Amino acid sequence: MLATGANGAQVRELQARLRKLELFDRNPTGYYGPVTTASVRAFQRQQGMGSTGTVTSDLWTALRARTSPPSRDELYPPTTRPLDDPDPRCLKGRALCVSKKSRTLAWYVNGRMLSAMDVRFGSAYTPTREGEFGVNFKSRDHVSTIYDTPMPYALFFSGGQAIHYSSDFAARGYGGASHGCVNVRDKKKIAALFAQVRKGDKVVVYK
Repeated sequence: MLATGANGAQVRELQARLRKLELFDRNPTGYYGPVTTASVRAFQRQQGMGSTGTVTSDLWTALRARTSPPSRDELYPPTTRPLDDPDPRCLKGRALCVSKKSRTLAWYVNGRMLSAMDVRFGSAYTPTREGEFGVNFKSRDHVSTIYDTPMPYALFFSGGQAIHYSSDFAARGYGGASHGCVNVRDKKKIAALFAQVRKGDKVVVYK
């Protein structure tokens, strides 16, 4: 029924049900990547099934028998706060606080968190730079001149690296990576953030 590379609502439900069993430790993304495959294998081992990493009708029946239907919040859990303590630099002035550990961007003004959202980063070959920066350029409908890809609501902070909405992240989740930018999954949240952030606001990227 489902295997690596699948995408959609049923994959999201699969992830939410596996999370109920503490076999999937991330927010559902709707993309069937390596983490989901490993989680399915763990469930198969628990049930004495062949550890294929592929969802069959028998596995789906067993999973549904052991879990209740996920609520909307379980399928689309809201990101309301970082999963770890913010860097102290985030708590002074206006700061975009980007934690690689929790994969969260939090927007702080004078120590008060106003919003937070899921983010992903560059690959090992194109890592997102860490440190303290400043927003030096805003571009509402930006298109990369290097990769010829849209970068809506771009907030540039270090050379060509920017915080921006990513339709690929929204579709594939953590199965992909950026070329160094901070990708945001939620378009409404980054749109609201873009309207609030000013040129010169602090950007702190840390592990």
